[in-house]
Amino acid sequence: MNAQIEKTAAAADEAGKSIPMNMIQSINSGLDVMLGRDPNCLIFGEDVGYFGGVFRATEGLQKKHGLNRCFDAPINECGIIGSAIGMAAYGLRPIVEIQFADYIYPGYDQIVSEAARIRYRSAGDFTVPMTIRTPYGGGIFGGQTHSQSPEALFTHIAGMKTVIPSNPYDAKGLLIAAIESDDPVVIFEPKRLYNGPFDGYPDKPVTPWQKVEGNLVPEGYYTVPLGKARIAREGADCTILAYGTMVHVAIASAEAVGVDAEVVDLRSLAPLDIETIEASVKKTGRCVIVHEATRTSGFGAELSALVQEHCFYHLEAPIERVTGWDTPYPHAFEWEYFPGPKRVGAALKRVMED
Repeated sequence: MNAQIEKTAAAADEAGKSIPMNMIQSINSGLDVMLGRDPNCLIFGEDVGYFGGVFRATEGLQKKHGLNRCFDAPINECGIIGSAIGMAAYGLRPIVEIQFADYIYPGYDQIVSEAARIRYRSAGDFTVPMTIRTPYGGGIFGGQTHSQSPEALFTHIAGMKTVIPSNPYDAKGLLIAAIESDDPVVIFEPKRLYNGPFDGYPDKPVTPWQKVEGNLVPEGYYTVPLGKARIAREGADCTILAYGTMVHVAIASAEAVGVDAEVVDLRSLAPLDIETIEASVKKTGRCVIVHEATRTSGFGAELSALVQEHCFYHLEAPIERVTGWDTPYPHAFEWEYFPGPKRVGAALKRVMED
């Protein structure tokens, strides 16, 4: 018992004091910690060096850690990913930024055919400990080329890990865990949450992170384990499975319609914490799945199948899915496409009526 107490105290001391941060600041802090902690870590991507990234997530890191540890890359996603794979195979831990998730597709072949396969193909002789960071999702009037949610494409790849944080604390802890993983990890960062949580009401004033749970972030080193969900809101009537921005939308929707919903923040899509999902659905007997990506073959389809397999005899109503449309992300109909409280609330009412 004393050894465990000492271990916990040492971890707390290493993490340092917690201070309020928004998600950009927490990501920047996580990158800073790992650059200082591990000489094999380096960061590159479009505009991440001198400019500090389009969202300023890498601001100040080049000046602090030098040109060889944080530098700009050409506008060539295939080249960025390919270079990172080579670096990782030779023992470095590259952290690359794809400026928007919409631009990750030119590097997709490298991710699928090389990064995710090298450990298997080499019988464990080589690993690819690389981390890909990329902003994703809508709610910012970015239109079809700056609002996509392609996370399901990566959960389909054996050998990849897919992570999506919903608050500053998780963003830093998951990022550090991803960097330390010996397998390739892609982190989709909900750009709508960078400066504050978003509950899906576009006409309401923006709430800063300082006023919301999850904003206190340790200044030093700590991790949030990959593959472990959290209960963002406890409830007894229905389970809502969500991740990223949709965690906040789910909570707001449940409160708006007066349903005592339990909101499960998945945090990690692959590996997936099926145990937490199963325990919650078996407790509530109902399940609503929410994500911003298109409906057909979205990750919600996999979640629905898993809930059906694990919880069939506990379900009191059909599983509901609330998602984006099977269209390119529309600029003119942003808030109709976006799964906001109106659509989520309607699904909650249906599942409770059934």
